[in-house]
Amino acid sequence: MDFERALAEVYTTFEQRLAAANRDADVEELRVAYLGRSGELTLMRRGIGKLPAQERPAAGQRINAVAERMELRLASALETLRAHGLEDALRERVDATFPARARRGSIHPIRRTLEDICDFFERRGFAVVVGPEAETEYHNFDALNIPPDHPAREGFDSFYLPGGLLLRTHTSPMQVRTMQAHQPPLAIVTPGRCYRRDALDARHSFAFHQVEGLVVAEGITMAHLKGTMEAMCRALFGPTQRVRFRPSFFPFTEPSAEVDTTCPGCHGLGCRTCSGSGWLEIGGSGMVHPNVLREVGYDSDRVTGWAFGLGTERIAMVRHGIDDIRTFVENEPAFLEQF
Repeated sequence: MDFERALAEVYTTFEQRLAAANRDADVEELRVAYLGRSGELTLMRRGIGKLPAQERPAAGQRINAVAERMELRLASALETLRAHGLEDALRERVDATFPARARRGSIHPIRRTLEDICDFFERRGFAVVVGPEAETEYHNFDALNIPPDHPAREGFDSFYLPGGLLLRTHTSPMQVRTMQAHQPPLAIVTPGRCYRRDALDARHSFAFHQVEGLVVAEGITMAHLKGTMEAMCRALFGPTQRVRFRPSFFPFTEPSAEVDTTCPGCHGLGCRTCSGSGWLEIGGSGMVHPNVLREVGYDSDRVTGWAFGLGTERIAMVRHGIDDIRTFVENEPAFLEQF
C-alpha cells in the first residue's frame, strides 16, 4: 500500500535524523519538522481524505501511533543528551587553587549609620530597644500626648491597618512600652523603620529610619540633653562639631527644640548643603512631657527625662555627600560598591 510505504519511509528518515542529533536544538528542529503545523505527519493527516473511505480510520490510527512513537523517541533523545551533557560537565577539571576575583559585600550606609549611632549610646550605658512596626493607636499616639484631633492622626498622614493598628510613624511607641515595663532610672535608644504618607522625592520617603533616645531619672535637665547631642555629633561628623537648639513644639515634650549641628561640609561657614546657613537640622528633642510620664505610671514630680529623634537618612546623606534619599533604596551596584 502506497500509504503504508510512505509512512514507513517518513519514520525511517526520522530515525536517521534523530540518530545524528547532538544538541537540544537539533531535537526541537526534528519535532517541528515531523510533528509541527507543517510537519511530515501533519501533511499525511491532511491527505487521509484522498484515501478510500474504508481505509481512512485505519490510516488515522497508524499516523497517531507513529506520532506517539516519535514523541517518545524525541523525549528519550533529549534525556540522553542532557545526561551526557551533565557527565561532560562533571568530567571537566576545575583548578580550585586558581585565584578568583572575590567581590565582598559591605554594610549599607543606612545600616552603618544606625550602628554608629547605637554604638555611641551603648558605650555610654544605653540599652538598644526594638519593637513592632505595626503599632496600636494607643502606643503611637494616645500615650504620647497626641490628641485625637492632631493632624498626625489623619488618614492622609498615616498608614492605617485593619484591627485598629497602623504602621508606626516614629519609634516612640517603644519608649512608652519600655517605661511601662521598667521603673526609672532608664536610658534607651530605639532604632527602626517608620512610615508616613509622604510623597517620594529627593528629601522625603514614605518609609524611613529613625533613632530615638530617652533618659528618665531624678535631676535630668536640658543641659544633659544638649551635651549628649553635641558629643554624638562630634562622634558622627568630627571633633569640631557644635550643636544649637531652636525652640519648637512636639506634643510629647515640653519644652521642645529642633537640634541643629554645624554643617560638616563647610564647618559652619555656609555652603550649598546647608543653604548658606552653616547649620543642618538633624532631628527634634525636648524634655519628656509630664503627661507622658504620668501615663506610664511615673511620678512626674520626682523624675524628669529628655528624649530626641533623629532622621537616619538625613544623617547618612550628610556623612556621605548624597543629595537624593532615593539613592539608598535603588540598589545600584555602582553606589553600593562604594561602601
